[in-house]
Amino acid sequence: MEEDRKVDLSEALALGPEWRHACHALLYAPDPRKLFGRIPMRFAVLMQMRFDGRLGFPGGFVDTQDSCLEDGLNRELREELGDAVSVFHVERSNYRSSHLAVKLRVVAHFYVKRLTLEQLLAVEARAPQAKDHGLEVLGLVRVPLYILRDGVGGLPTFLENAFIGAAREQLLEAIQDLELMDPGTIANLTIPSSKETQPTMDP
Repeated sequence: MEEDRKVDLSEALALGPEWRHACHALLYAPDPRKLFGRIPMRFAVLMQMRFDGRLGFPGGFVDTQDSCLEDGLNRELREELGDAVSVFHVERSNYRSSHLAVKLRVVAHFYVKRLTLEQLLAVEARAPQAKDHGLEVLGLVRVPLYILRDGVGGLPTFLENAFIGAAREQLLEAIQDLELMDPGTIANLTIPSSKETQPTMDP
C-alpha cells in the first residue's frame, strides 16, 4: 500500500483530478525580547488551534476559482487571519515542501514567510475579527523557541501537543533550516514521539 511521503512540487502538480491541494504557511518575525530578562526569544512563530483541537498552520484547500496554489493560500490566510495579511503576499519563492496524505488523496504544500515584527503583531491583533475566527480557527499561538532549565519546559513540552498531518515535522524542519533557535540549543533538544494518528483535514 502506498504510504504518506514527501514529493517534489512538480510531482505534486502532476497528480490527477482526484487529488485535492491544500496550502499552509508558517509566518514568523524576529523578536529581540528576552523571557524573564535572560532567555532570548529570537523569533515569533505563529501556529493556530484548529477546529479539531489539533495545532496547525494557517491555510486550507485551494479551490477551483483560485488561479494557482499561492492565490488559494493567500485567500485562506485572509479568511483565517483577517485584513492584516493584505500588506504582504505569500509567493512561490516562499514554498518549502509538499506532503502526500495518500488515504485522504490530499497533497499539502508548505510555505514559510518572514514578516516584520510589526506585521506579525498586526496579524495577531486583528485575527479575532477574521471570517473564520471561532469557527475553523480557535485562536493563534506562538511556538516557544527555547528550552527551560529543567530541559522540558518550552519547545519540548509544546511538541507533545497533537498536530495535524505533517505540521509537526514541518515546524521542526523550519526551525532547523532557518536557524530559528540557536544551533546548540537544537542539538540538545529531545524530541518526543508524535502523538498524531489519522489526520483530519478541513471539510
